[in-house]
Amino acid sequence: MRALAVLCVKNEGAFLLEWIAHHRAVGFTDFLVFSNDCDDGTDAILDRLDAMGQITHVRNDGPYDKGGIQWTAYKMADKHPLVKDADWVMTLDVDEFVNIHVGDRTLTALFNALPDATAFTMTWRLFGSSDMRRFSDHPVTKTFTRAAPAKMAWPWRSAMFKTLYKNDGVYGKLGVHRPRNPDKSRLDEARWFDGRGEELPDMFKTRRLFSNYGRDNYPLFQLNHYALGAMETYVLKAARGRAVHGADQLGVDYWVERNYNQDEDTTIHAFAPVVDPIIMELREDETLLALHNDAVAWRKTRFAELMMEEPFRALFGRLLQTPPSRLVDADEARALYKFAQLGKRAKQG
Repeated sequence: MRALAVLCVKNEGAFLLEWIAHHRAVGFTDFLVFSNDCDDGTDAILDRLDAMGQITHVRNDGPYDKGGIQWTAYKMADKHPLVKDADWVMTLDVDEFVNIHVGDRTLTALFNALPDATAFTMTWRLFGSSDMRRFSDHPVTKTFTRAAPAKMAWPWRSAMFKTLYKNDGVYGKLGVHRPRNPDKSRLDEARWFDGRGEELPDMFKTRRLFSNYGRDNYPLFQLNHYALGAMETYVLKAARGRAVHGADQLGVDYWVERNYNQDEDTTIHAFAPVVDPIIMELREDETLLALHNDAVAWRKTRFAELMMEEPFRALFGRLLQTPPSRLVDADEARALYKFAQLGKRAKQG
């Protein structure tokens, strides 16, 4: 069984070793990683990991099609031998960690638990900042343990999922949240299951991006989403811009919609006995360790540089004064959804 994780990164070198180690422990056998416009040595780290046989690195230097950098990478991936040879495929970001709760917590255990499934909708669990201000070179999964509650009525992003799917030809192209280009004559073969172990209706086979709201979508598996990190990390993320919506400027609104810290969730720590030795083994490579340390130093230097620019200094100041996000009840959620729909219609003219 070959399980492939596809990743796109820019200036994320400080986080790569933990991410690779964790997903190797989960059971992914192959990693296809695209890099672009790196200033922190991320591309050099990936080259070294490639030379060590840990991943396959592809430089995504452009030109880019109208869909942007990430879509250009996925179009290249569609033609790559690793994708063609994979039994299972999942597109992920470096701040997303697969967290399985069944058996020994591996992909094999998940497949055994739901043997009829051809797709798993792994719903985000939003992890907040845990009131961390300074970036430090410590594992993300051990540093940020405060998360949104399992049941959320708002924001809608709390119900978004990424899809682990069987690469059996029913879908022809990769997507950010779900596979695309379905063979409509074969859709009856697809069987989608959610984190509750329940089979999903046909709408999920073609267009749905969200799990059902207001319920716990995580009993069997979840996708830990560390979208914020520490405040310093978030300022660097704002300066970098978003992978898909490159023109969007990240501000306090993005932070507020994700900075939920109500619940303690340390379930992912169960992977530590397997993950920690893999990280230690990777760090034993002197070249790789030096590159990692350079990426860590770059983040600290870059933050100091950004504090000399008023927009980012102002953003950091606002983060310091913004309290953790509070929960929204069902009535408030309905009102917010109504306003969002009205705003969408007004924007469309």
